[in-house]
Amino acid sequence: MFDIQEIRSQFAILNQKVNGKPLVYLDNAATSQKPDSVLEVCKQYYTELNANVHRGIHTLSQLATEEMELSRKKVQKFINAKHDFEVIFTKGTTEGLNLIAYILTQKLKKDDEIIISYLEHHSNIVPWQLLCERTGAKLRVIPIDENGILQLEYLDQYLSEKTKVVSVNQVSNALGIVNPIEEIIARTRKHSDAYIVIDGAQSAPHFSIDVQKLDCDFFVFSGHKMYAPMGTGILYGKQSILEELPPFHGGGEMIATCSFEKTTYATLPFKYEAGTPNVGGNIALGAAIDFIEKVGKDNIQRHENVLLEYAQKQLLEIEGLKVYGEKAERVGVVSFNLEGIGISSDVGMILDKMGVAVRTGHHCTQPIMDFFSIAGTVRASFAVYNTFQEIDLLVEGVRKAQKMLA
Repeated sequence: MFDIQEIRSQFAILNQKVNGKPLVYLDNAATSQKPDSVLEVCKQYYTELNANVHRGIHTLSQLATEEMELSRKKVQKFINAKHDFEVIFTKGTTEGLNLIAYILTQKLKKDDEIIISYLEHHSNIVPWQLLCERTGAKLRVIPIDENGILQLEYLDQYLSEKTKVVSVNQVSNALGIVNPIEEIIARTRKHSDAYIVIDGAQSAPHFSIDVQKLDCDFFVFSGHKMYAPMGTGILYGKQSILEELPPFHGGGEMIATCSFEKTTYATLPFKYEAGTPNVGGNIALGAAIDFIEKVGKDNIQRHENVLLEYAQKQLLEIEGLKVYGEKAERVGVVSFNLEGIGISSDVGMILDKMGVAVRTGHHCTQPIMDFFSIAGTVRASFAVYNTFQEIDLLVEGVRKAQKMLA
């Protein structure tokens, strides 16, 4: 049974008022709220288990280690990785992408090519630009059409023996468009032996992930967008690739032996986890997965899809409102502007006065905004705890903003 009120009751923050109005939180693509079960795990760690992991023989260290490694196994199951040691804890998607771009440096040379898409977040653009600067490689970009849909015929044109990396997101954070990554991976495998990197920051919260079925080389996502604390994230990499490539950071935990003459590195996953990890956050990430599994991934996806359909239908009844990516397959996001209102933040500020939290601006995707010749959009993004009534309040607020700003 899917009981929306029972689900909402687990999120204490939703009970508060903002500017004298009940909070309507529709900024979930930026970060989701956290259920009581996740917050309790955070509190429990720091009040009962606080100790560094993997290094101590005392009881607290052993217990903390067991809990964090249990969380790793939960992530393994969540994405269907073959081994738990293919799961690397990070600070989030951005660190994961930077890690991959850094450790691939030795694999690229001048005039090699990296393929990304027009739909990428800056964190899946800038690390590759930096890699190009280090190696002399070149960046190629899959364009989009007027609906925001990738034009995959360009991928076929770009793929060659020079292609060393293909890195795309599974879902666009700015538009919510679901990219056909299965097809992208299949086309890449057919024509190239490039490393395939998938940014799952906006897909992991919304539908099931199976990295073995996808056959990607790397998959990265953030915990804080799927009900876990900020500062948590995951990098999945195939065992053979992670074992071959060099480490990212140097320090404690990632060594096997260390001397002034030579250092050898620890086995996976610790080779890529230098220093003290975010132990409490990593354990809480496991609790967030427990929450998702209890509600049910299928239930979450169905509920959010119905919310998206309802929101788009109601918003498009507003004269002069444009939804970007309207005709594309999307999940969790409706991104729009009002005709004649050039600054999306003005709409966002009026909505905020009504207690409605949305995101405005370019959403760290300036190339997308440049393509549509706009400065930004108003973005409403959904999670499992959102309701039809909240969407009605969003629409009411947008209508009010239109009248005030016309």
